[in-house]
Amino acid sequence: MDSDKVFFVLGLVVIASPTTLVAVLGLTSLINRPLSEQATSRWTYATVMTGLSAAIGILALMLAVGTRDVPIELGNWVVIPQQHFHFHLKFVFDRLSVPFAILSFLLCGTVGAFTSRYLHRESGYGRFFIAYAFFTLGMIVSSLAGTIEVLFLGWELVGLSSALLVAYFHERPAPVRNGLRVWAVYRIADAAFLIAALTLHHLTGAGDFEGLMGADGAWPAGTAEIGANDALFVGLLLLIAAAGKSALVPFSGWLPRAMEGPTPSSAIFYGALSVHLGAFLLLRISPLLEASIPLSVAVVAIGLTTAVFAAMTTRVQTDIKSALAFASLTQVGIIVAEIGCGLRYIPLIHIIGHACLRTLQLLRAPTLLHDYHTLENAIGGHLHHRPTLWQRAIPIGTRTWLYRFALERGYLDGLLDCWIVEPFQRTFRWCDAMERKWTDMLSGSHSRESDEVEPHSEIVEELRL
Repeated sequence: MDSDKVFFVLGLVVIASPTTLVAVLGLTSLINRPLSEQATSRWTYATVMTGLSAAIGILALMLAVGTRDVPIELGNWVVIPQQHFHFHLKFVFDRLSVPFAILSFLLCGTVGAFTSRYLHRESGYGRFFIAYAFFTLGMIVSSLAGTIEVLFLGWELVGLSSALLVAYFHERPAPVRNGLRVWAVYRIADAAFLIAALTLHHLTGAGDFEGLMGADGAWPAGTAEIGANDALFVGLLLLIAAAGKSALVPFSGWLPRAMEGPTPSSAIFYGALSVHLGAFLLLRISPLLEASIPLSVAVVAIGLTTAVFAAMTTRVQTDIKSALAFASLTQVGIIVAEIGCGLRYIPLIHIIGHACLRTLQLLRAPTLLHDYHTLENAIGGHLHHRPTLWQRAIPIGTRTWLYRFALERGYLDGLLDCWIVEPFQRTFRWCDAMERKWTDMLSGSHSRESDEVEPHSEIVEELRL
């Protein structure tokens, strides 16, 4: 069989395996015939292993043939001739997407096997695996996306499943409130992503990443085919999107809130895959960074600022999941800084190694606490630590201020509420009041909606909290 046909078949298997899992789990729930726990775990294991085997087969064939990228095109699904717009369903298997897809299958399979025992007899067992299936599909689509629209499709699937799993324990108010907060921050990132996608369409006439790398420029050897100013504008928008998705400064406040979800979702989302998706986006658009020095400087600045902030904050957390979350953010900040410095393979290797380590740590966290308490009981007291070099060198007053700054998580939530949430609320309330006055004048009456009480004040207050 021709190698191109083998690539095409294996590529379809990689994409179809998580799609099949979504279809099976979703349709059985829709018709009120949910699968049993054993059947759910078997379907999960079978689809993940099938996709992983196909992805490894593609990698082996690429190494044997010596090709650097393999595009798989499934045609235009939406065409608007008047607006010169088309939604081109295209996937690319190259040196960036294939390792990330293999990593996604490997870690999703590990977490799926862990969850089948961790959530055994849990009432929301099936609901968790449906969101998990959407997340797996979103990660594979994002990893293999050949156009910015396909990447946005996977990006949205990851964001939706993330917010749903943060609010998994919906019988309690705190997870629902924190899930709304995560979803609100994702909306900011998605808005920036959409504007960047539209701008890229306007500049290149299509959303294909070939418009960034050139027709024959496989990652990471591509060269941007747009000017430096355009690259700076589009790159800054995508940097905002990456910052929101990966919890970079100033959007780091939602990361500890996301720990309200179950431990398996925390491991796969905010320790392994989802938290690295912003760095993956920056790697994918790396030709833009090379075309604009100010954009590269901005990426390095945000990465280093996030790494320093997270390193301070993780040392004062009182629960192990939040401490691990900020420890992950420290490494993500370093990875982003590496990308801004022009490195390509080193950040990719860093992502793979760090994702595997954090998955192990977060899944091991509950038993680690048990082992730690057993050790303290054995020695009859707390473990003592010697003062570090920083504790001996920094005055007590400065250490106290830094401790409070880190304990308040940099006051980032308050700053976002003050400078983003409040102005938006005031603007929309004013627009709402003007609309009510206009409709009251046209109707000649006074509606109940024109009262002083805001109709959605409870939802607004939930988002603020």
